Amino acid sequence: MHFRSLLAPLAGAAVLCLSQLPAAAQGTPPAEPVPAGFWERPTLLGDAAGFRPFLARFGVTLNLTEISEVLGNLTGGIARGAAYDGLTTATLGLDTGPALGWQGGTFQASALQIHGRNLSAENLASLQTASGIEASRGTRLWELWFQQQLAGDAADVKLGQQSLDQEFMVSQYSALFVNTVMGWPMLPSADLYAGGPAYPLSALGLRLRGKPAGDLTLLAGIFDDNPPGGPFADDAQLRGAEASGTRFNLGTGALAIAELQYAANAGDAHKDCTTLLCGLPGTYKLGFWYDSAPFADQHVDQTGLSLADPASSGVARRHPGNFSFYGLIDQQAWREAGGPRMLGAFLRVMGAPADRNLIDWSLDAGFTLKAPLPGRDSDTIGIAYGWAHVSPAAAALDRDTAHFTGAFVPVRGAEHLIEATYQAQLAPWWVLQPDLQYVVDPGGGIANPHAPSQRVGDELVVGLRTTVTF
Repeated sequence: MHFRSLLAPLAGAAVLCLSQLPAAAQGTPPAEPVPAGFWERPTLLGDAAGFRPFLARFGVTLNLTEISEVLGNLTGGIARGAAYDGLTTATLGLDTGPALGWQGGTFQASALQIHGRNLSAENLASLQTASGIEASRGTRLWELWFQQQLAGDAADVKLGQQSLDQEFMVSQYSALFVNTVMGWPMLPSADLYAGGPAYPLSALGLRLRGKPAGDLTLLAGIFDDNPPGGPFADDAQLRGAEASGTRFNLGTGALAIAELQYAANAGDAHKDCTTLLCGLPGTYKLGFWYDSAPFADQHVDQTGLSLADPASSGVARRHPGNFSFYGLIDQQAWREAGGPRMLGAFLRVMGAPADRNLIDWSLDAGFTLKAPLPGRDSDTIGIAYGWAHVSPAAAALDRDTAHFTGAFVPVRGAEHLIEATYQAQLAPWWVLQPDLQYVVDPGGGIANPHAPSQRVGDELVVGLRTTVTF
């Protein structure tokens, strides 16, 4: 089933809703003054000599951020060393109210400039890659979409090129960490075509959001499942039109996703709480995704023989579709009475069928503490754990390969990650973040390609990231 055939009726419904909206301009409140002090301003360039306030009069915003980091593995991996990588993100936003007299509409376009090298690909061979900004070098379009509010703020619809990691499966507290899986989780990274429509990729689709009750939010969408449109494991970030992010693929499978969110203890009723016993705020999410494309079996061919068997055709059995369930908890666990300190906790668990997926379970969890030191109210420290479980089908293929070849083939199990990080807010526009990661059984326990009789050694990764908002 192709994505195009499923999107058409949903897009028609969205257009019908948009046609019923008022077009008269209601005006916008004046922009708040920007602090003039160099270390107090929200962005490095402040109002950019009046350029930002000028754009704001027409509903236009322009944001630019630069993330630069150096990461290195002191132990383990397939090679020891260090690498620099960086990401520049430019985002252009347009509020259609002041710009066009159309209330409730937002247009956004963003572009990426990715530079440097990838430590994970070159040195680590880990499943849970060390940095969430690692990607192929290049300059590319990222997102290009229009969002319209419906029925006041009770619902909205978004149509266009979207990256799912900006809204779905998102944890408030895990965003502190550097490792990739603390953002876009391990399971979809391994089990969807090209890792799914997530940074640095995106896909055409339609997303709806509504609030059926005060504390409940329903987020649902349908997207093309394969942004580059190539083979399963080929994200093709540098091939053809995909190198510029303008592939706009509609010819492969459909990825449907839905997420129910519950905001517990929201509002001011619990503002004086300091422990869970009196009801601190938290967010709870349950989600599901389904991909209509075919997926290859991890163990057997079309006749049921092991893919490692010399008599096998070598063509994996095909499964019609793939799916996953997930749950996520973001919970404030403690808050200092009358002070800035706050302890947050998160837990995210995902599961998928073992026969057609490399990773059948993934989990990440951790704690973050805001204002950990006196006088450092905007700093945050955190520790997190990530677990990626290799499916029994993939492990069975390892055993069969060892049996039929007589070679040393480790049976993969699970990869474990521990990350500790400290985010220092040196200015509203500048963050400095030292980071420490330890990976046990990289790749789930794979053989080292440079020493085939040994597994890849456990890895100690140290790094320093800086983020500047211009």
